[in-house]
Amino acid sequence: MRYKHIFFDLDHTLWDFDKNAEETLQELYKTYELDELGVSCADTFIDTYTKNNHELWTSYHEGKISKDQLRQTRFKKTFLDLGVPPEIIPTLFEDDYVRICPTKTNLFPHVHETLSYLEERYSLHLISNGFLESTQMKVDLCGLERYFKTVVISENVGFNKPDRAIFDFALKGAGAQKEESLMVGDSLEADIRGALSYGMSAIYFNPGGKPKPEDVEVQVTQLYELMNLL
Repeated sequence: MRYKHIFFDLDHTLWDFDKNAEETLQELYKTYELDELGVSCADTFIDTYTKNNHELWTSYHEGKISKDQLRQTRFKKTFLDLGVPPEIIPTLFEDDYVRICPTKTNLFPHVHETLSYLEERYSLHLISNGFLESTQMKVDLCGLERYFKTVVISENVGFNKPDRAIFDFALKGAGAQKEESLMVGDSLEADIRGALSYGMSAIYFNPGGKPKPEDVEVQVTQLYELMNLL
């Protein structure tokens, strides 16, 4: 194959963000006794938060909001959407979520198997739009650090995917050329179109089986499929 370097996204690609967030929020629902605040059930809270969080992360990827704005907004909006009066919204909820969630270790199926296979054939790297401290914790606690020769975290670099600057930074750090590099990720805008517009190849990780856009040539719904493609 023509590839020498494979760059992976972390959240929603290797680290199962939604599953880890759900576990954390189930715990916090009980800890904060959210039923007493009028939140009918944990599932309703999680569904509302997930919608809000995905929308805010899209805005963060696009540079429309900052890290602080994302963190200040996601739970406040969730509580307000569910009818909780502003004066009784738990002020430390975000802090507890940020402390607990990165310690969760749920990965998508076949992560270790796939990375073990690929690292024998390619140089593997990570490019994450996540925040520095939480990203490092996820990588370390899940035992992923051993697979990657370089780890690029947007908060450290000052640019988010799909900005060309973060791909420039990542490839220079890896000693890689565009034509020998491949991006694997779940975000069409940040990972796939970001890489393609930069001049790299890309494989769309689509575990939910969403319709494949016309501009995306290759997708997988399970990570183990990469072992047959690469």
